[in-house]
Parts: sequence; C-alpha cells; structure tokens
Amino acid sequence: MKKQIAITCVNDGKKYYFDAGTDLYAVAEKIKPLLKYPVVGALVNNELQELSYEIFRAKHVRFVDITDTIGYRTCVRSLCFVLIRAFYIHYPEATLRISHAISKGLYCEFENISGTLTAADVKKIKATMADIIKQNIPFRREEMPNDEALEMYKNDKQWDKVKLFKDRKIMYTSVYFLEDTIDYFYGYLLPSTEYIPAFDLVSYHEGMLLRLHKQANPEELDLQNKEEKMFEILKEHKHWAQILGVENVGCMNELIQQNQVSELIKISESLHEKKIAKIADEIYAKKDKVRIVMLAGPSSSGKTSTCKRISIQLQVLGFKTMMISLDNYFVDREHTPRDENGEYDFECIEAIDINLFNQNLLDLMDGKEVELPKFDFAQGRKQFTGKKTVTQPNSIFIVEGIHGLNPKLSSKISDELKYKVYVSALTQIAIDNHNRIPTTDNRLLRRMIRDFKYRGYSALDTLKRWPSVKRGEEKNIFPFQEEADAIFNSALLYEISVLKRYAVPLLSEVPQQEDIYSEAMRLIKFLSFFKDVPEQYEREIPPTSILREFLGGSSFKY
Repeated sequence: MKKQIAITCVNDGKKYYFDAGTDLYAVAEKIKPLLKYPVVGALVNNELQELSYEIFRAKHVRFVDITDTIGYRTCVRSLCFVLIRAFYIHYPEATLRISHAISKGLYCEFENISGTLTAADVKKIKATMADIIKQNIPFRREEMPNDEALEMYKNDKQWDKVKLFKDRKIMYTSVYFLEDTIDYFYGYLLPSTEYIPAFDLVSYHEGMLLRLHKQANPEELDLQNKEEKMFEILKEHKHWAQILGVENVGCMNELIQQNQVSELIKISESLHEKKIAKIADEIYAKKDKVRIVMLAGPSSSGKTSTCKRISIQLQVLGFKTMMISLDNYFVDREHTPRDENGEYDFECIEAIDINLFNQNLLDLMDGKEVELPKFDFAQGRKQFTGKKTVTQPNSIFIVEGIHGLNPKLSSKISDELKYKVYVSALTQIAIDNHNRIPTTDNRLLRRMIRDFKYRGYSALDTLKRWPSVKRGEEKNIFPFQEEADAIFNSALLYEISVLKRYAVPLLSEVPQQEDIYSEAMRLIKFLSFFKDVPEQYEREIPPTSILREFLGGSSFKY
C-alpha cells in the first residue's frame, strides 16, 4: 500500500488524503475546488506549480483559474505561444516580437517579411490560432540540460534566447513545445490550448495587436482604448534600444560582461536630459499663455525628480518656478470618501479639495498674496501657518500629483493656461523576443527599494499594497494619460541591472507562509536573468538621475 499524504485545500479549508506521487490533476479532479472556470494551476505551499506536479509530502494547495491574476498571466503566455506557432506556420523565415502592452492588448511586430502584413494576412494568422485552440493541443514542458536547450535554440535560429541562456549558471532549464514549435517562457503555461478563452488579432499600425480577454470575465474582450500618444513614445524608445544594441536582456548582459555599461549610463542619462529640455522648450514656446505645468504619473514613475528637473530647465529659460504638491490639498480626514471596503480612499479625486486648489492657483496667477496649505498627515487635516506667498509676473507653477491630468482637478482654469506632462517608467528592453517586461514590474522594484530605504517598509509590505495601488492607477491615472501634451519615459535602459542588487535581498526575506510569496519568487526569477552592474559603474549614475530618487545619493531634496 502506498504512503498516504495529507493535502490541505486552501480553497475550501478541508484536508484530504492521497497516495504519494499523485499529481495536481488528480487532486483537483477529486476535490473539485469551487472555482468558476477550470483549474489551470495551483499554489503549493505558496509556490506556483503546473497541474502535472506530483506531491510526495504534506502540502497546502490553492487551486487557481484564469480569473486569478496568476491564472490570467498563465493564460496570456499560452495565447502568445499559440500566436507564435500560427505566425511561423505562415512565415517560417520571419522574426516575431511581442513588444509591449498597449490599448488593452499586446503589440506585435515582425522582421524579414517582404512588404507589410495586410488585414487579410492578419486574419489568416488569427484563423490558424483559432484552429490550434480548437484542436486542444497540449503545451508540453521538458526539463533538459542547459547546453541541450542552447543547441535547440541555435538550430531554430532563436539568437535572442542563445544570448540569454549562454552564460546562465544553471545545469537544467525548461523548454516548451507546442507540437514542433519550441520556445521558452518566463512562467508556466496552461495544460492545453482549449483552456484559452476569447481573443482577437487585428492590424495595428505597422504590426498586429493581440487583444486579450477581461480577467474577471474571460468570455469578453477588454475594450480597445485609443492610446496613440503612448504608442508613439513606446515606439520611439524601442527604436532607441535597438540603436544602442540593448533591445533584450541578453544584449544588456553582454554589455556588462564587456565593461561597456559606463557608456550606456551616460547615453541613457543624456537622453533623459535631452527629453526634459525639449519639454521645457515646448513650454517656453507657449510662454505667452502657459502658466501651469500639470504633471501626473503612476506610483514610482519618478514624478518628483522629473518635476525638479523640468523646473531647472525652465529656470534656464528665464522662468521663476514654483512647485505645488497635490498632497497638500487633501480634504480633512473626516471628509475623505471611503471605498467599497469601508477604507479611506485617498486616491480618488474627491479626496482632493478641488475648490481650494483652483482658487489658490487663480489668485496666484492674478498676483495676489495667497496662504497655501500644508497637509498634516498625522492629524489628517490642512494646516495654515499665516505665511503668505506672492509670485512674480514671469512665474510658472509646476503641479505634481496623481490627478494632474484629470480635467476635473483644474476645471476652473482655462486649458490654454496649462501644459500637461505624463510620466511613467516604460521599460524599453525585453527578456527576449517573446517575453516582454511589464512596466509595472519596473515600478514595483523601484517602490520596494524606496519603501525599505526611506519609509521602513519591508518587501512584504510593498507587495501586499501593490494590487491596491494598481487598482487606483487603473481608475485614476491611466484613463487620462492621452490628455498629456508630452509623455516622458522615466525608465533607464540599464536600471533593472542596477536595481537587482538591492531588490533580491529584500524579496528573499518574504516568508513562505505569506500568500504573496509566489510573487516574490516570480520577481526573483525575473531578476535572475540580469547580470549585476558592477558597483564602480553604479557610482557613475549622476546625482540628478531619476534612479537616485529610489537608490539614494540624489542632489535633490525630497
């Protein structure tokens, strides 16, 4: 008789007994966890595992479906693999890149195709994808020696993966198969293609847009919103990454190995300065009208440093600048709206004293003396010290806050008086051609390091808060990014290779018993692809760099 092991199902809180060596497929089939959609994976002691995973010791297991964030990511990776196979069936000699997220989908571009893909061509690829899904083909993962995987990628001319894996200090790696198509994915895939829900593939600019399903309702597609300004910025910076030869992590690692990262730091920082100077020049060109710079962006995008650098460039052009933080315009705590859980919602626009903000700015522009508020977060109310502020005729105000681009914030001020800037860390490099780096991961690493260094928060604290932060961004920031007159990409090509040294020790402290442990492990695995920038080169990062806002060593006061 086989040894019996205890499995605690987190979904229903019950304990079950199985033979040692039983896989998660069989466990899920017997337990039948109460999920709306089929099980696609499980957290075993808070570590993500595929359903083929065999259990030999007592474990806690939480099954997930595609409405769970983990299941959703698994589904998107699997859909990408279906696209890759379908594309290469039609264009075996071409190169496909899954480039970046845009318009609630993934933008895909290609090389080595004569001419351009027409809408009819894209429709054929989509039809092949639908056929692959209908056939219910399994996604097969095979563990093999790293050297064997490298040979497979060489034979398949996947040179981006050859660069990525050639210097990894691991004996074994995993290769995924979809029939005879091979690939590597940073994370697990679905059991088979039939698990993939609604999708679409449409022509988009010079490439294609892979439209994704809603996480909460997989039968429906996410609404395709128009993000033309954001697309142009992403395209421009991807082009820069290609020019500099660092379009993926393998290329970045080669630069570090060859001690060429010093030049990359200088070029990246100079590009930032050039972009900031261009924004200041555009404001100057409208100096007869513009009196206010409204700046917004998601968490850890580097808004404060960007404000300070824009301020310096405007002073070079002869302006007197005045910084105004929306954090000082919160309504008193007892008037703060509450969210659906009864908690204070500090990120909704109703948490801002809009009337006072508008009146203060109108009075300042009229040259009146104004007593500006200072918000006391401990007491939860605005304080007034009696100190009056008056401005000069050539003054320009720089307003920073998450609601800066929301028209409701400055509704009493004429639009022609405002210049709007959106700031975000739009990561330019990818892991490889088929594994992009979400921009949210870049910002999460920045925030985690800053929270620990300056606010005394652990990585666990930051990871637990992050889903709430993202929900606030989806609601209050991203819908208004196309309102911007200028978009500034605060990401630096070399930065993740610098952040790694600081982030990995913090992530390693997250206890396994915490639900968020799997996210910490995901980020550690992600960072394992990057080589560290040697400390002597890190010292070359200038004191005005946006990265210094998070690492320390900035010449700005925050």
